Amino acid sequence: MIYILNGPNLNLLGKRQPHIYGHETLQGVESQCRELAAELDLAVRFHQSNAEHEIIGWIHEAREVAAGIIINPAAFTHTSVAILDALNAFEGEVIEVHISNVHKREAFRHHSYVSLRADGVIAGFGTQGYLLALQRIARLVIPEQN
Repeated sequence: MIYILNGPNLNLLGKRQPHIYGHETLQGVESQCRELAAELDLAVRFHQSNAEHEIIGWIHEAREVAAGIIINPAAFTHTSVAILDALNAFEGEVIEVHISNVHKREAFRHHSYVSLRADGVIAGFGTQGYLLALQRIARLVIPEQN
């Protein structure tokens, strides 16, 4: 099982700042992830929340059932020590995903608390970053994918 977690404002994907985030919706991203996960023989749980405590709750839940977490923490990337602490309590693989290249943006976006725990970071590949993360996590958690 792989958890794919999305932070604040990603529910507006496709509507909010399409010049930065593109025109694809989060529902479209979820569909693509589910399709690829099926091809990779992975089960996924896909969640989005604007509430930090819900994301932390899903990370805690993942501790019991998941081999990996793909997380786009959105603005919580730069602010949430609590999400970092929850991820530090998770023993599986963690891949951090950002749709935009955060290093080309405002200076405050260059720091990520989540990166302190992540096994890998994908940024700037648009929504394709989720698919790249799924492919990578499959190689990490399914021995025959190596």
